[in-house]
Amino acid sequence: MTKFYPIVYLFLLLAALSMGCDKEKVLPDIDETPFVPNLPAGFPDVVSPPDNQLTQARVALGKKLFYDPVLSVDSTVACVSCHKQALAFADEGAVSKGVKGRLGFRNSPTLANVAYLPLLMKDGGAETLELQVLTPIADHAEMDFTIAGAAKRLQNSSTYIQMSYKAYNQAPSPFVITRALAAFQRTILSGNTPADKPETLTPQQQNGKQLFFGKANCAQCHNGFNYTNNGFANNGLYEMYADSGRYRITQKPADMGVFRIPSLRNVTITPPYMYNGSLNTLAQVVEHYNTGGKPHPNKSPIIQPLGLSEQEKYNLLQFLQALTDSSLLNNPTFKPD
Repeated sequence: MTKFYPIVYLFLLLAALSMGCDKEKVLPDIDETPFVPNLPAGFPDVVSPPDNQLTQARVALGKKLFYDPVLSVDSTVACVSCHKQALAFADEGAVSKGVKGRLGFRNSPTLANVAYLPLLMKDGGAETLELQVLTPIADHAEMDFTIAGAAKRLQNSSTYIQMSYKAYNQAPSPFVITRALAAFQRTILSGNTPADKPETLTPQQQNGKQLFFGKANCAQCHNGFNYTNNGFANNGLYEMYADSGRYRITQKPADMGVFRIPSLRNVTITPPYMYNGSLNTLAQVVEHYNTGGKPHPNKSPIIQPLGLSEQEKYNLLQFLQALTDSSLLNNPTFKPD
């Protein structure tokens, strides 16, 4: 039998303590270096919840998660699958494909300037970006996973463990996932367009702008720095709606067929249109509003026949083109590292 002497026990004890210290040193301290968003001219400050103030570490972790299919049940679908930078963080299909090719039932919206939306989802079903993140992860037609399962999976990654401690001083968890993704999305800002520099507009775009704020009455709903009043309305798309819209949330009959009024920034590069992607072109959208839409008990009284001429419709489309922020589409800040 091997005989151990006190000095050997002391050596083993010191070695064990040293290994424990080294293990602790592997986990970095939280990095609270602020992330300062690049605000476009005229945009208000981005407001974050007290428990999720923007830091460089949190935004970096959120961006990595945004591009990683690890959050879907079979690791095939990521946030970027439905929100592509080249399309102003929207998607090209009427509805997007989730795991196993399953189709959703609503058109994927742009994430540009989502930081300023008081209610998320087309029916306003999520009050914060942190809560909104839970929906696509759990939805059967999207990622079909659980937030707890996603967190457990991330705990097997030394990279995610390191980034999580650096961002939130804890291992990957549902709290970390939801906060980090929300943090990254709050940095996706878009406000560098010809419409933001009126002196650059062409004569047709100038005429279209006058129509937008005048005869066409677009600005009744699409106003302010983000070209939306952040409200909800029924725009007369159908006489009967298969999708009940905001009614799903409120259960109020007056909300049947009512949907969130979207921002018109980058609208020319985010087809197809409407909550279900049923209109393929902006010309079709303009024609819909020009006719006054279809009768529905909840249709907004703002939606009335406009009587626009062909030239006026063309000029209006030219102004909508001027709402395109080309710099957003290739901004390296938003690309995966």
